[in-house]
Order: sequence, then C-alpha cells, then structure tokens
Amino acid sequence: MSGSHKVRMNRLFRNGRCLDVAIDHGIANEPTFYPGLENITKVMADLVKAGPDAIQVNYGQADLLQNVDGKEKPALVMRTDIANGYNTIRHRVMWATLQNAEEPILAALQMDAAAVVVNIYMIPDEPEMFKQCIENIAKLRRECEKYAMPLMIEPLAMQAPSAAGGYQVDGDTSKIVNLVRLAQEIGADIIKADPTDVAEDFHKVVEAARVPVLVRGGGKGELKGVFQKSAVLMQQGAAGMVYGRNVYQHDNPSRVVAALMAMIHDGADAERANAIYEAA
Repeated sequence: MSGSHKVRMNRLFRNGRCLDVAIDHGIANEPTFYPGLENITKVMADLVKAGPDAIQVNYGQADLLQNVDGKEKPALVMRTDIANGYNTIRHRVMWATLQNAEEPILAALQMDAAAVVVNIYMIPDEPEMFKQCIENIAKLRRECEKYAMPLMIEPLAMQAPSAAGGYQVDGDTSKIVNLVRLAQEIGADIIKADPTDVAEDFHKVVEAARVPVLVRGGGKGELKGVFQKSAVLMQQGAAGMVYGRNVYQHDNPSRVVAALMAMIHDGADAERANAIYEAA
C-alpha cells in the first residue's frame, strides 16, 4: 500500500482496529433489510453520537454524516456497487454493476470518504454475475490507485437464493478462504469477509488476506451469540467488524456500538460486551 493510501486508512483504523457500521442496505431493494432504518436521519444522528470508527453508506446518505459539524465524527465508507443478489428469489438475470461506471469513485471523493467498498458475488451457476463483479473491481481498482482511495472488497460465497430463507451465505472455510485470496490478489486494501461456520477456523481467512480483515455481520442474531462469536473471531485475528443489522435492528443500537467498540479496542470479552449493552 502506498503512503497516500495510508492517509485515508488512518482515518478508519485505530491501532489497526475498526468498527464500521453499515447502513447502506436500502440499495439492496430487499424489504427485510429496512426495519430499523425507516428514519435514516435519526439513525445517522444516533450512530454519530455513538461513535463507531466508520459508517458505511450510499451517496444519497453521505450528507447526513458529512454535514455534521466538527472533526470528531466517524469516517465515511461509501458503497460503489449495486446488484440483485440479496432478494428471496433467484431472478431470471442476476447482475452486479457499479453505481457510476464512468467515474466509480467520484462521489466518494466529493464526499471525502476514507474508503470505498464493492462486492464479489459468487453464487452457484451464476458465472456472469461473478464476471461482472471482477470487471467492476478492475475499473474501481484503477481509479482507487489514481486517487489514493483504499478499496474494501466484500467477497460473498453464497448459496442459491430460496423462497424459504432468501439469500444465504456459505460458511464453508475453504470457499471463503479461496474467495478472500482472490480478493487480495486483485488488489484489496481491506477485506470484509463472512465468518467461517467454525469460528476457530477464521485465522485461515486472515492468513489468506494479508490485509486487514473486517468480519461481515450478515443477518440479525441474538446479541449474546453475536458477542460470543465476535470475541472468537477477534482472537483469530480479525481487525474488527462491519456490522449492520446486528446493530441497527436491535433495541438500542448505540449500546451495541459501545459493546463492540469495547471488544475491538479495549479487549472486552463477550460477557463484558453483553454487560455494556444491558447497562442501557
């Protein structure tokens, strides 16, 4: 990584650790993602006050963060792509594209983002969608190098969508490791990776990445279990988390942020994290 990339990375990471709260879910066009995000202005204000290291948004939300007065606010991570991979059905055509194919990081530069994020969807029998993701990253990587913008790649090894459960991630360690390795080799500065089904295997993901790995949260889980698994993943070498629904769909998102920040930056265990949450 160049020194100029490091300037922005320093806004994201403190002592190599980061909590990025993702609220960029509206662009997925999946109704089950919306509960908790109805009043996005209040959500953003509450998150800024809670003080995670970063907040992940789309262009249309970025003003709510960047118009906040003062220097002490979370860094902006901007989503650059859009796809139809999160729905409960398998569409006749599965696709993934950049939001701005001509100038893919222009919005991020205009809004003073600290990093941009893009997906790699690997869904069974959807090689064209996978190819589109690789082409998206090729364009994005070139622009990120030109303007010293850190690139976060989100490799998603997924099962086929089903009406019973919608899209499902595949927690197979070998699949995640292989896709993370691919993401690293095509130029990721940061990798947002799914947890392995066996949390104790996550060090293999970290070893394959060779860049900071932030754990992807996925669907809402029971908080004690979330904290317990997060603690193991941190022990396995994760640099932090990118959690969305496991923050904003709980009763007190600000307290979830406080608990996770204690885990990431202060070494709190799962029991202590849960106590912080329940102290609300």
